[in-house]
Order: sequence, then C-alpha cells, then structure tokens
Amino acid sequence: MQLKTPKTIKEIAAIIRAEYDGDPEMIVSGLNEIHRVKKGDITFVDHPKYYKKALSSAASTIIINKKMAFPNGKALIFSDDPFRDFVSLVKKFSPFQSAESMISPSATIGKHSILQPGVFIGNHVSIGKNCLIHPNVTIYDNCVIGDHVVIHSGAVIGADAFYFKRRTDHYDKLASCGRVVIEDNVEIGANTTIDKGVSGDTVIGAGTKLDNLIQVGHDTIIGKNCLFAAQVGVAGCVNIEDDVILWGQVGVQKDLTIGKGAVVLGQSGIAKSLDGNKTYFGSPVKEAKEKMKELAMMKRLPEIIERL
Repeated sequence: MQLKTPKTIKEIAAIIRAEYDGDPEMIVSGLNEIHRVKKGDITFVDHPKYYKKALSSAASTIIINKKMAFPNGKALIFSDDPFRDFVSLVKKFSPFQSAESMISPSATIGKHSILQPGVFIGNHVSIGKNCLIHPNVTIYDNCVIGDHVVIHSGAVIGADAFYFKRRTDHYDKLASCGRVVIEDNVEIGANTTIDKGVSGDTVIGAGTKLDNLIQVGHDTIIGKNCLFAAQVGVAGCVNIEDDVILWGQVGVQKDLTIGKGAVVLGQSGIAKSLDGNKTYFGSPVKEAKEKMKELAMMKRLPEIIERL
C-alpha cells in the first residue's frame, strides 16, 4: 500500500510510540509485508528465522523486536510486538469505509459495461469498458477491473487475505489494505474468490480464464493467458508466469513460482516451484511421465512380492 502522504521515520515511530535507529527524516512511502516490499516501504519481522530476509529486503524501514545496528541505507523501529504495530499503521492509513449503496458513487464504470441485478461495487472500484458483471457478484473496495472482463455470478473479488498470527489462546488478523487488479480480457467463473493483497496487489493477467469454484490467495500474481479449471486452489504470494494451465482440483502451496507454459494435471499438489514448459502430475507433483512410470511400478508390487 502506498501512503497518500509519505511520512518520516520519526513520525511513524511517534504513532506507534516506539524507539528507532536511523535517519529521522527518512521517508516512508508505503506499507508492505515482506513478500512484496520495495524501496521506501516499511515492513515488519518478529521471528529470528526471518530477520535476515527482512533486513536484506528492498524495504527501507523494518519494525523489529530485537535491538541491533541498522543496515546501511535503512532504519529500524524497535517494538515488543511488530505484528501489532504494523496492523495499527494499516488501520490508521487505510481505515475501513462502510458502503452506502450497492454501487458506490466513488466507483468508475467504463462505457458499455453491464452490471446485472444484485451486483455490489465497493468504494473507489474502477471497471473498464465493455465488461459484463453477472448477478450477485461482489467487488470490494479499491479493486481495478480492466476492459472486456467477464465475471460470473457469485464471484467475490477483493475479500480479505487469510493471514493470521497465532497467539497463546487466539489468532490475530493481519489487516488487509491491498487490492485485486484484473487485467483486460479476463473471465472469472461462478463462485470463484480472489483475495486482495495484504498490502500489495493480487493480479490476474490479461487474457487469463478462471473456471468456477476457484480460490486465489492474497498477493498472488497470475500471468497472461493462463487457464485454470474448476476447484483449483492457489495460496498466497504465488508467482504464476504466462501460459500456465492448472487442471481441476490442483492445489498450490504459498510463496512459490510456476514457470511459463507449465501444465499441471488434475488433483495434483504443488509444494515447490516448478520449471516452465513441462507437464506435471501427482501429490507431491512430479513430471507427468516420471509419475506415471512410478504408478505403473506400484501396480506391479504384488506381483514382485509374490516372486520373492
């Protein structure tokens, strides 16, 4: 999330009542969780396992729960609970805005676009030209829809990220302030759900087609001309390159990359990054030819055991 008015480190630290180390006039221009940070962003880290990743990331400022020297060109804000303080900043700079009507007066809708009865369009949504939005579609605040997009009934675009921190007796939610960006010529199937980014964008690339009953997690970036069949589930922070095909009921773990032109056959489970231009199958997934040979050998196990 980019701040409408950039703040200094000194100002940010004062908001959360925390000490800091670094240039007090360093500018914070955005808030982002660690997977999608860029220069000028503030992020947070609260576990030693991820200290190195946060400190070496593109983020300019890190809220951290350990006192240490700040890296060159960065600043540190010290907090006993970085998660809590990051959430408080999100809520301050991106407060919830309730709806006043089914179609917000702050939304922009392009020429020749059609909204069927029962469509909900949130605040500051942008819809391009020649789109068709079918009945009972919900598009949350700040989403961006390109030209020639079709969204079928019951789809939900821009619901909150599924991102929680485990406490002793409950879960704390990381407030979402990102968006969903759907590019031109995309089709979204019925009852498909696409979560907004925690603090960045979830992106559906131009020409991509999603079937019914698909879930796309927060901050996932799907490339151009991809094809996903029904009941595909994609976790958060996944990078899917152009021309990827995922057949029915494929499950994709978080924070991995699927290379350009990869094809994954139905009911496969993807737990690691995949190279492009190959066909995969199974759970855990392998190249399809190798997996089929493995399954054929397993069928022969009773025969092999009898011979022994």
